[in-house]
Amino acid sequence: MKTLRIFSTLWIVVSLLFLISCGKEGPAGQPGNANVIYSQWYTPNVWNGQTGDWYFDISNTGISQDIVEHGIILAYASLPGDIYPAAVRPLPAWALGSNWDFLIPDYGQIEFTSDALTKPGTTGYTFRFVLVPANNSLKSSGGSSYADQLRKMSYLEICKKFGIPE
Repeated sequence: MKTLRIFSTLWIVVSLLFLISCGKEGPAGQPGNANVIYSQWYTPNVWNGQTGDWYFDISNTGISQDIVEHGIILAYASLPGDIYPAAVRPLPAWALGSNWDFLIPDYGQIEFTSDALTKPGTTGYTFRFVLVPANNSLKSSGGSSYADQLRKMSYLEICKKFGIPE
């Protein structure tokens, strides 16, 4: 009888603790935000390099070792005269007769690149990046990784998903 009383008391205490903890909510975040960092739009002041190998650098402390090695980095370009209907292309991309891409030469730095034969202009050329930190949702689901799913989304879909102002 004593064992039954102890078990019943423990069961009631555990049930009450469970109900109390379920009733509390933490601070609300933006829907779908997941601590995503997005940059401003950058316009290159000058392109460095040479024919077929042009680049410009941006320094940003958000491009941390954890983001580079475990997160997802998405980059976008808006190019003057581009016929792409959405006006903002995910990188890498082929546009205006050149390949456009980005790379991370070091933590804290992103480099936007073009293999154009002539130096790209600076007026109207804008670039942006989005950093998605690692979390459980980056694991594979349904045969394709979360990173692959994000890379297939348009710029507008990414903005909507993470609450990023266009």
